Amino acid sequence: MKKDNSFGVEGKRLWNSLMEMAKIGATEKGGNCRLALTDLDKDGRNLFIQWCRDAGCSIKIDRMGNIFARRDGGNQDLPPVVIGSHLDTQPTGGRFDGVYGVLAGLEVIRSLNDLDIETKHPVEVAVWTNEEGSRFAPAMVASGVFAGAFDLEYGLSRSDIDGKTIGEELERIGYAGTEEVGGRKFHSFFELHIEQGPVLEAENKTIGIVTDAQGLRWFDLTITGVESHAGPTPMSQRKDAMAGAARMADIIYQVAHDNAPLACSTIGTMSVFPNSRNVIPGRVNMSIDIRHPDLQTLDNMETGIRTGIQQIAAEMELSIDLDRIFSYEPIHFDEDCVSAVRNATRDCGFSNREIVSGAGHDACYISGVAPTSMIFIPCIDGISHNEVEDAKPEWIAAGADVLLRVVLEKAGHILA
Repeated sequence: MKKDNSFGVEGKRLWNSLMEMAKIGATEKGGNCRLALTDLDKDGRNLFIQWCRDAGCSIKIDRMGNIFARRDGGNQDLPPVVIGSHLDTQPTGGRFDGVYGVLAGLEVIRSLNDLDIETKHPVEVAVWTNEEGSRFAPAMVASGVFAGAFDLEYGLSRSDIDGKTIGEELERIGYAGTEEVGGRKFHSFFELHIEQGPVLEAENKTIGIVTDAQGLRWFDLTITGVESHAGPTPMSQRKDAMAGAARMADIIYQVAHDNAPLACSTIGTMSVFPNSRNVIPGRVNMSIDIRHPDLQTLDNMETGIRTGIQQIAAEMELSIDLDRIFSYEPIHFDEDCVSAVRNATRDCGFSNREIVSGAGHDACYISGVAPTSMIFIPCIDGISHNEVEDAKPEWIAAGADVLLRVVLEKAGHILA
């Protein structure tokens, strides 16, 4: 229960905004498909901007399509306190992943207006382009450009399966902004998000105080053997890429089990060539995703995978190509920002625990250029990246109440 009910956000208004946004790209199972820079993404952006303008915000858009909605502060020369996340979804995404952090930021601004509170620092809400990486790889590319992890040319040139680039699609939907990407000083940055895991709900905790985020590495692995007839070719004389892939998959998963409980390994995609039931596969392509919050452990996991698959390839007379295509190091969020979340959670009286983010978020890149932290709330059964993703209205309101108090502390307002 909340101990201090003296002020807070309008939880029902925030919930209604989430449900209204969820109508854009709604799926049959109650989720959302609003892929980055599609017409549906454009519709979601347009609605967000209209709501922000109704709340008195000015709007700026940079060349990566990142949106910044600004509520002026008492001193316009001071850097803003920024709240942000994303509006794009997975193909079978939910109603809260990303969009909750954006609309909770808007709700903070609406609540500041309702309470007639002037902050010393400006307050901004940021929408980062293509966080999911579902249509354009890699994930979080626009916040990565903002933070200097990628250059602008790289970001704009990322293409989807049809060869359409981010730059082209930004122009097509009218979101190729004129502001330079990056170089804007933030006083601090906060991202509010559903946990996307089961820990908070299992422990009956309302707020996750996020201290760290796991490091992540993505690889593309190609295994090449020799396709041959499935009947006449003896097992001992095969160079079967699929058989090799099976053994390599075991290594990839075992590395995570060997570094439990925080390590994760995932093979999310796999293609087999020539994909015929009576032909021994001559080539297999697979993706590998490994994560851990400790850099040395992450290095050891990669070494173990590389060593293991090389040994298998040599034994089976297969050739391999393992390419690391995306990575970022483990993140330790800013101590003062984490303390602000901790203080706000305590003042609200919510049950809580400190937690490490297992997923990547825009906050991970922004932490490289601004003091940053995150706030988690539970999601039902820990399910996310799924149409049945869900959260309770009281959790939604609780996270936004904490966020409001964090912004008041950081933006220079002293509570009465």
